[in-house]
Amino acid sequence: MDDTATNMTRALVVISLMAASALTHAAEPWPSRPVRFILSFGAPGGSPDIIARRVGPKLTELWGKQVVVDPRAGAGGVLGTDIAAKAPPDGYTMVLVSPAHAINPSLRKLPYDSVKDFEPVTKLAELPNILTIYPPVGARNAQELAALAKAKPGAYTFGSAGVGSSQHLAGELFRKMAGINILHVPYKGGAAVVIDLVAGRVHMTFGSNTAIPHIRAGRLKAIAVTTLKRSPAMPDIPSMHESGFPGFEAAAWYGLLVPARTPAAIVNKLHHDFSAVLQLPELREAFLPDTIDAAPSASPKAFAAFLAAETVKWGALVRETGAKAE
Repeated sequence: MDDTATNMTRALVVISLMAASALTHAAEPWPSRPVRFILSFGAPGGSPDIIARRVGPKLTELWGKQVVVDPRAGAGGVLGTDIAAKAPPDGYTMVLVSPAHAINPSLRKLPYDSVKDFEPVTKLAELPNILTIYPPVGARNAQELAALAKAKPGAYTFGSAGVGSSQHLAGELFRKMAGINILHVPYKGGAAVVIDLVAGRVHMTFGSNTAIPHIRAGRLKAIAVTTLKRSPAMPDIPSMHESGFPGFEAAAWYGLLVPARTPAAIVNKLHHDFSAVLQLPELREAFLPDTIDAAPSASPKAFAAFLAAETVKWGALVRETGAKAE
């Protein structure tokens, strides 16, 4: 056999081995090893952490493989989201995102494309932000708070979980609708905001469930929620909509993305399995004290449409108010 024939034979053998390896890999069931669940937003004990650590064990039980929760908050959700964007598209890396994912494209230059670099899987949950004040501020409702701020432009501050968070944009929406000048103070997570609010170092926040123990203890005062309707977990607190700010809606939500080009079969399985777990009665009941409402999307396409609508909504507000990433 001449050299040309020998080389061709070797090449065919290599190709055959590669094909066999690919077939073996393709036939490998998913998941066959631990799955990484990145949290791009939130501090320990916050809503993202609560969701992941309650859903994760259920998925571990379902899949027979460990779900490893990996908190990577930072830069308004960009840090953890970027890690997920650059991960292999094999289903072994997923990322929890917040409204910051829809807000960030209008606020800052990103190291990834928020649409092209991801496959949407499903919304996981939603919850109201709560307009909460330091009690000595003295307002009994949102209208009184707006009147106080209008009388002293620039004198009042609102804290948020960070630039680009739903809390930040809720404050910007309040500032716009009330026609007031209040100063934004960004923190690294909602828990840090609450500490300073209790101490009176900021005057208000459109915070999440981390403030609830302090509200119940009387250290803070809740005057409105940011969903159009009252929260089942806090039925005595009116919505901003019914407090004289019609159409005010700035709820927090959390959703699941995987890297672009993740196989459709894996995306669909993730959607199916997360949806099944989120609809478990014991999980929904466990979420209620933290004002978290499990809310899986009807399909990955439905979640993609939701993300697109949120990006348009908050992008318009960022442009209109001139909000910036400090």
